Amino acid sequence: MLKLCGLILLILASTSPAVRAQDCLGTGTGSALVAATQPQGYVQHRSSSYDRSGGNDDARPINPGATLMLLDEAGPGVVTHLWFTISSPDEHHLKQLVLRMYWDGETTPSVETPIGDFFGLGLGDYYLYQSAPLSVGADKALNSFFVMPYRRHARITVTNEGTVKVDAFYFNIDYRACSKALPADTLYFHAQYRQATPALGWTNDWANNGDPKVNTRLNLSGADNYVWLDARGRGNFVGVTMSILQNQDGWWGEGDDMFFVDGESLPSINGTGSEDYFLGAWGFGSTPFAYALYGAPVKGSERAGGRSSVYRFHLDSPITFTKSLRATIEHGHANHRSDNLFSVAYWYQSEPHAPFPALPPVSERIPRIFPTGGPGNAAVPPR
Repeated sequence: MLKLCGLILLILASTSPAVRAQDCLGTGTGSALVAATQPQGYVQHRSSSYDRSGGNDDARPINPGATLMLLDEAGPGVVTHLWFTISSPDEHHLKQLVLRMYWDGETTPSVETPIGDFFGLGLGDYYLYQSAPLSVGADKALNSFFVMPYRRHARITVTNEGTVKVDAFYFNIDYRACSKALPADTLYFHAQYRQATPALGWTNDWANNGDPKVNTRLNLSGADNYVWLDARGRGNFVGVTMSILQNQDGWWGEGDDMFFVDGESLPSINGTGSEDYFLGAWGFGSTPFAYALYGAPVKGSERAGGRSSVYRFHLDSPITFTKSLRATIEHGHANHRSDNLFSVAYWYQSEPHAPFPALPPVSERIPRIFPTGGPGNAAVPPR
């Protein structure tokens, strides 16, 4: 007990009370339980859809083509939590609603992604899981705990790009109004959606992933890899969520992750297989799992039509870059497979950020099987 008390006192003494009281970001205060015992340098606020009349009509509808403002606040501040839940008659609303975030008056968003994909629901379906920064609770409760600082202004919107009215969009956004300016080197939160439907492989003339013509193919440079992120500036890569709809039979995850830091021609971080990067093994086995920093909460069958969703967060040790980062993964060994991939990359960086790829039209975001040929998909001849 004396040792435990001594450890707590050591944590409390690690920063002066003056510094702790000004620490709007919540850093330098030890654990969250210890931080709660100290004066804080912010006032807690919430932006929500509550009924302004005092009644119980606590949701907002969103008509087709309309944009709903979720947060519009001056800084300095820090968004600490997002909670959404949605009632819509359209089965594809997770792909049709687009979440955007703008920091400090920027004209192009630092976050732009279909709302389902942002929360790891990349196939347009709800499922329950829990990770450190993202979770989905029963029933259809979307939560984010990513820390999102801003110096002068924050604006968060959701746009209905579908053709059907969203009956009810509920939201709670918790944020801190900071009493002091944020440190000058504070980085901004970013999230970017990408997809490849399909990620066309270099051949469909193969029977299984172990074919010699596949296994002997070399890929040192990452040519034709699926790209999670191509960023410019100074920052920290903190993770990715990815969903896969297979067009072909067999295990989708023979590809290696490759990270090219600050303009490298060869990756300084190179993995050994897709399930290895997402911290599983042997094709994720047969049981879905979800942990704080990694998981495969949806584990599909290894055949055409199989659906999987995976995630990996580098919060234990973000991948740093000072000039640029190209984060990629092979689709099959040396990119031989032609499955459908949907992903969101999450990172922090200084502004300005590089232009985002154009968001695909709604019709192209809806997951469907494509006639790529190959095992389990004989719709086109071998090439």
